[in-house]
Amino acid sequence: MTYAFLQEYWWFLVSLLAGLFVFLTFVQGANTLIFSIGNTEAEREMVVNSTGRKWELTFTTLVTFGGAFFASFPLFYSTSFGGAYWVWMLILFSFVLQAVAYEFQSKPGNLFGTATYRRFLLLNGVCGPLLVGVAVGTFFHGAEFVVNHDAMGDGLVISTWTGAAHGLEAVLEPWNLVLGFAVVTLSRVLGALYLQNNINDDALQERLRRAVFANALPFLVFFIAFAVHLLTAAGWAVDAQGTVTMVPYKYLQNFLDMPLVLLLFLLGVVGVLAGIFLSVVKKTRCGIWPAGAGTTLTVLSLFLIAGWNSTCYYPSLTNAQSSLHLANSCSSEFTLYAMTLVSVLIPFVLAYIVWAWRSLDVPGITRQEMSQTEHKY
Repeated sequence: MTYAFLQEYWWFLVSLLAGLFVFLTFVQGANTLIFSIGNTEAEREMVVNSTGRKWELTFTTLVTFGGAFFASFPLFYSTSFGGAYWVWMLILFSFVLQAVAYEFQSKPGNLFGTATYRRFLLLNGVCGPLLVGVAVGTFFHGAEFVVNHDAMGDGLVISTWTGAAHGLEAVLEPWNLVLGFAVVTLSRVLGALYLQNNINDDALQERLRRAVFANALPFLVFFIAFAVHLLTAAGWAVDAQGTVTMVPYKYLQNFLDMPLVLLLFLLGVVGVLAGIFLSVVKKTRCGIWPAGAGTTLTVLSLFLIAGWNSTCYYPSLTNAQSSLHLANSCSSEFTLYAMTLVSVLIPFVLAYIVWAWRSLDVPGITRQEMSQTEHKY
């Protein structure tokens, strides 16, 4: 295993975690439907308890994503998390609100009342995916920072953030917002598909089907707009000497140079469309599975074209030569090699997640269960 292979291998794992995380944001998307789908307290209770059984998977995947990024590409972690901290802090705060809401909303005598805590879930459902999409948008559109590589190992400051808003300036980039709204509407589509599959209640099924259709339309508009923009945009490339230059149609060229990644992207898009079709047209309840797999593959492929094929995955708008790519931002060869040996445990972790998922979903949420059990959110 060469050093270059280890770098690309760990970018693949980080990209896969990103894809899984976006799929799992169906929790956030479903929580935005609490008040619009649930016409009665019993229906709102079913929605909350359906997502409550899965929210820890989303949060854990987000933390694992951050940890994998820190271990494999520490310079990105110190540059982005240390400089653009307002964006990351707001993302973290929204997920903390989610955890608090699940814990206290049904407690007797809770401070704010059940409805307020459910609005916390709604806030997390909108702000979390939106800000995540904006943050990921900087992988393609750049951020304002400078990196002094000569300071490495001398105890000096390596990365300096030059944006006065410390990350919030990313919201001013329209295409970052387009990606953010694409993630929000996708999470709502996935949330409705998940609730269809997880809640055994005839009264909710038709409303959920309408929610899939209503959110699929704006999602497709945002996603297609961003995809066209990305495929026609210039990107930052790095040559063998480490010099960064702008290359026209860089991301389109990445797809053409890596046909397998292009195939994954197309399969992902087809999977998401198939999930929507199965729900809206065929009126089945299994749309979450092709849509979830499609989401994971689509996000995976977008991350791969952002970092593979000599591409700067975190461009600097202040100084192009400070842009981060796999070779200048990764951990040592020994560290990557040691982590690669540990990564053989990943399939076992995924198998446990599948087992836990199935155990929690049998036989599904019902009104009767909500009225009889005391163990609920």
